[in-house]
Amino acid sequence: MTHRPFNVLFLCTGNSARSILAESILRKDGAPHFNAFSAGSQPRGSVNPFALKVLESYDYPTDGFRSKTWDEFAVEGAPEMDFIFTVCDDAAGEACPVWLGHPANAHWGIEDPSHVEGTDLEKEAAFVTAFKYMRNRISAFTALPIASLDRMALTTHLHDIGKMEGASSKAGASGK
Repeated sequence: MTHRPFNVLFLCTGNSARSILAESILRKDGAPHFNAFSAGSQPRGSVNPFALKVLESYDYPTDGFRSKTWDEFAVEGAPEMDFIFTVCDDAAGEACPVWLGHPANAHWGIEDPSHVEGTDLEKEAAFVTAFKYMRNRISAFTALPIASLDRMALTTHLHDIGKMEGASSKAGASGK
């Protein structure tokens, strides 16, 4: 029996940088086994241009991205999520909507590259770093033998991925 692709939602407060990076990386590296989505609790309304520039420079998809609210994924008719990962510390601490299906979740916090001040080169370098940390997490995630892991083992692996190099201060904490 073939399982439908797993639906994965990446959450961040603004849905303009880290969650967009994660969605694009999983969209390419996880196909056809994963469907990737991203959203924010307080979306900025636009995607950070440095996120798109870095994705494009590494040959990752940049089409169709928009900064959107997580409420879009908590309504009837929305895709049912199998996994939800918070990628910023603020979103990990916020009260999230109730998700249908009780998806597995973890916190994969990475410092916000959009908070870096300086030249455009310094800002872009921060996005490259965030991209690499996120790509490493997603690579570890897509390598998991998901079908053969029980819920507790899977949860342990997901939290361990959140503690990989580049983890922000609350990494590994429960993403609600």
